[in-house]
Amino acid sequence: MAMTASSRTAPGAGAQDGERSPFARLADLLSSHKPGKPLINMSLGEPQHPVPGFVGPILANHIADFGRYPIAKGIEPFRRAAAGWASKRFDLGRVLDPETEVLVLNGSREGLFFAAIAASRYVSPRKGTPAILMPNPFYPAYAAGARAAGCEAVFLPTTRENGFLPDLDSLDAATLDRTVAFYLASPANPQGSVATRDYFDRVTQLANRHGFMVLSDECYSEIYTERAPGSILSSAGPNFANVVAFQSLSKRSNLPGMRVGFVAGDKAFLSRFHELRNVAAPQVPVPLQHVAVAAYSDETHVEENRRLYKIKFDLADQILGERFGYRRPAGGFCIWLDVSAYGGDEAATVRLFKEGGVRVIPGSYLARAQADGSNPGAGYIRVAMVQDSETTAEGLHRMVEVLNESRG
Repeated sequence: MAMTASSRTAPGAGAQDGERSPFARLADLLSSHKPGKPLINMSLGEPQHPVPGFVGPILANHIADFGRYPIAKGIEPFRRAAAGWASKRFDLGRVLDPETEVLVLNGSREGLFFAAIAASRYVSPRKGTPAILMPNPFYPAYAAGARAAGCEAVFLPTTRENGFLPDLDSLDAATLDRTVAFYLASPANPQGSVATRDYFDRVTQLANRHGFMVLSDECYSEIYTERAPGSILSSAGPNFANVVAFQSLSKRSNLPGMRVGFVAGDKAFLSRFHELRNVAAPQVPVPLQHVAVAAYSDETHVEENRRLYKIKFDLADQILGERFGYRRPAGGFCIWLDVSAYGGDEAATVRLFKEGGVRVIPGSYLARAQADGSNPGAGYIRVAMVQDSETTAEGLHRMVEVLNESRG
């Protein structure tokens, strides 16, 4: 399969509906309607589990550190904690060097965005228009990063047929030779698919052969019910050449408002990335980094987080069964439901809101149209399983009731 199935956005192209925030589009879609029942918001992937108990005391102990500017690379205790956690969690063969192979981030989103700009300056000259590859559907920061870097965004459809991961066999040499970076997400958002070690191996081989960076978004890696997802760092060589992985405490530790994460991997790239971040990126307050040190040193709260998500996926198994093409995801906390038989993703979203008071997001809003006009997110809705188990069960029951009635 050649790259003709991909969608491409030229550098500097004008803003289109697909380039707006999917949540802004959702607000427009529902603006003229009112929820038919008390609202249950299952559209936003914002964790709602309790904040770990150690957060408050650590902030209080380090309150004076809000009175000074943080250094861009992160305090040494944070980098050591992040390096130690990642090295142990993903069996990397050797411990990451906290001095050269780890940088603190103000959440993974800004790191993913700035990484595209850094990659465009880091890689050797490309053969043709510089391109950045990404899955489709995709996290909006990927496309925003490609635009900011002045690169062509090349969207790779992720469908049930290819396991909801980019089809590596579809990538032709001409496209790879002009690729600056390849955004990859495992576990994937929204479908929850997880890349195997063989898949990661193939991606790193392509990156080494064609000289581009792999920007691996692994922020959902700690939410799973069976097998722990791996990291692309395990497939890279001893120096992690051409590969960096992004992590965040938002999902792992239920701290979305704290905005702390890290990037680890290729030290040559991270050196250039640090130069850019030192003048352009937001710094991470030192007290928050001390909270992160404690978070990466504790697995008890992470295990409890997983237990709570497992309860909700057990409920989904019971309530949804095989409806809407439901399959329990391998990772992450979203479910990806096929509502093509219920009027399509926009119509189903409106009906769920108007009649059931359930707010979800149309899958087409999370993706771009391909060259053939198809949208790999069309006909699906994303449901974020972030509420407590009782609210989640109520939302799922309402979805079954409303959509079954609409079909009847």
